[in-house]
Amino acid sequence: MRAVVVDEFGAEPRVAELDQPRPGAGEVVVRMRAAALNPFDWKVIDGALRGAVEHRFPLTLGSDGAGVVSEVGDGVTGFRAGDRVYGQFLQVSRGRGSFSEYAAVAATGKVAQLPAAVPFECAASLPTASTAAYQAVTAAKLTAGDVVLVNGASGGVGQSAVQFAAELGATVLATAPPDLADHMRSLGAATVIDFTAGPTVDQVRAAYPEGIAAVVDLVSRPGDADGVAGLVRSGGSYVSTNDAAVPDALSARNVQAVNLDSRVTPADLTALAERVADGRLRVQFDECVPLDAAPAAIAHARAGHARGKTIIVFE
Repeated sequence: MRAVVVDEFGAEPRVAELDQPRPGAGEVVVRMRAAALNPFDWKVIDGALRGAVEHRFPLTLGSDGAGVVSEVGDGVTGFRAGDRVYGQFLQVSRGRGSFSEYAAVAATGKVAQLPAAVPFECAASLPTASTAAYQAVTAAKLTAGDVVLVNGASGGVGQSAVQFAAELGATVLATAPPDLADHMRSLGAATVIDFTAGPTVDQVRAAYPEGIAAVVDLVSRPGDADGVAGLVRSGGSYVSTNDAAVPDALSARNVQAVNLDSRVTPADLTALAERVADGRLRVQFDECVPLDAAPAAIAHARAGHARGKTIIVFE
């Protein structure tokens, strides 16, 4: 089978011929139909997990993917050959990833059934970004009528977060450039804040001088979040996906501080797929490329030229 691999840390990705995996006990083998590029993919190349876990080279890249179960191993009861599935497939200690024609994964791991109504390309874009958004909005503990700022709403995580917050009945303030304002409103944003027109904090504070119920912050880095976190009133929540929340300072103001460590679960994958199937969640991807073009697509995205998520499709 063909796969996109690196032979060492820092190496250029290449397409290689590898042995097709066979399922071990408790595993399924999936014939991949689509896989999604994420920034974490090139962080793995650079050694983001070096020292934390053993790596096996050649290492097949890619975490998120979707496909059809081709084989099941001993003891597997939740899946059978022919099932449509999606989830996360990266196992660096075994050299495995989703950028391959076939991928083996634990049946009780980070995979779930995929409804027929959800295209493989759409499903492949969900696990990392939309799970983070779903868990961030859940952590914010929003109720109907709450005002929440999604800081960094124009990215893949942010667009999903806007939709999840709106689904709960919250009033969503979304930061985005002007050319995405109409799109953000179509996703459920009540107000789109043009961060190019002036500081986000100043614009929100002018509209809500008493503060807002929550901030889902996808942008601020540690040490840079005091201003946006200060928008949250007593009793509210500040959720950061970049470890920017300072628990002691926020708890002193009776604000819940959450530094989100997003972990994909089958239950959340099922919830996401159901929302796509019934129209509650819309996701976008900008480009589909064949496996042979994946190394070039990785370089293109890594250089910051891609405007949206790139999907690798398998024939």
